[in-house]
Amino acid sequence: MLENKVAVITGSSRGIGAAIAELFAKYGAKVVINYLSNQSAADEIVQKIQQFGGEAVSIQADVRDVNQMNRLAEQTVKRFGKIDVFVNNASILFPLSDIAEMQWGDFQNKLVGEIQAAFIGTQAIAPFMIKQKYGKLLFISSGLSKHPAPGFVAHGTAKGALNSLVQYIAQEYAKHNITANVLSPGMVATEGTEHLSLQEKENIAAGIPLGKIADPIDIANVALTYASEYTNFCTGIYVPISGGVEMNS
Repeated sequence: MLENKVAVITGSSRGIGAAIAELFAKYGAKVVINYLSNQSAADEIVQKIQQFGGEAVSIQADVRDVNQMNRLAEQTVKRFGKIDVFVNNASILFPLSDIAEMQWGDFQNKLVGEIQAAFIGTQAIAPFMIKQKYGKLLFISSGLSKHPAPGFVAHGTAKGALNSLVQYIAQEYAKHNITANVLSPGMVATEGTEHLSLQEKENIAAGIPLGKIADPIDIANVALTYASEYTNFCTGIYVPISGGVEMNS
């Protein structure tokens, strides 16, 4: 599905990003594992990919930094010759807090950081896609952007802004044969949910029509579809990956 394609996945040293990177590589893509500070974790993903015959490289860059993202794009093209797929996945930390107790600065850091990453990443990657008149831009959002939950105001609001930004990206770059879509997971079993007790996880799963919390591979499978040729005529779409939670939205 991705034979001879080149994919850049931000924040792909762990969790959803790592699952996407490994799956893309299994389907033929040459993959760039982006990380902020944990080089050893990124290199482990590269090694896993190489062990099953895939091709990957790790490149450090802060997704909120223009110069670093431009460098990442240039290094990718220098190494692999092009960029076909960009997955904006890197997690921007946020405070788990109610509005009444939150400091504006903490809220602002999440909101600005989230949009910064998508905006800067698009500006860094898209010019190379424009030259080849082809590209797939994928942005990882969250069901919390449409369904509020206590304590997630910073995260949900930032992802809501991301959803809107992607529609503008999709509209602007469509004339270059570049698609832009939002993939929106519900709860996923990653390091970010390890703090939950078994009982809490069971309670959450009970409210999901498919009866379970997603695994990272569930998100990666959908990312693979939207990175492939099978979705060439899909752009500006919001795709819930929530086990049915958003079916009535």
